[in-house]
Amino acid sequence: MGKMQKWIVGSIGAVAGGIVLMFALAPLREISTEIEIAAPPSQVWAVLADTKAYPEWNPEIAALNGAWVVGGRLENREGYGPDQQVFWPLVMVAQPGVELRWAGRIGVPRLFDVEHYFLLRAVDGGTRFVQGEKFHGVALWFFDVRQLLVQFEAMNMALKARAEAQVKNGI
Repeated sequence: MGKMQKWIVGSIGAVAGGIVLMFALAPLREISTEIEIAAPPSQVWAVLADTKAYPEWNPEIAALNGAWVVGGRLENREGYGPDQQVFWPLVMVAQPGVELRWAGRIGVPRLFDVEHYFLLRAVDGGTRFVQGEKFHGVALWFFDVRQLLVQFEAMNMALKARAEAQVKNGI
């Protein structure tokens, strides 16, 4: 093998090693928001579970189709209009009135893996609603997940308004 061939093979090896290392050391991030809702967890869950009504109130998720059962696949339509993104996450936890959690990814493993969760906890006649997301992947070196907090908070406020209005109106 000539000098040039050795250099090429060495360069390819270095690049491949760098890519493997980049994926092996992919960063982890988590964001979380919470809000107090003056409605019991069962009512808040009912609003979340009525996915057909999402376009009426949910500014973040336009549709969340599929069965909320462990191992089930969801069709998650994030946003509205031409910027809408569609994901097909797998349900990890579906405990009515307590927790819904799903996981998915964009592309290959550790490029941009996501675990999204809704937690409902009874507090003083109402509910503490927590919405969060755990991220893992190479894309996190280029994407600041904190920018998603605005969307989470908007959904939390809309969920609060809808659940509290239903309690007030006896629905």
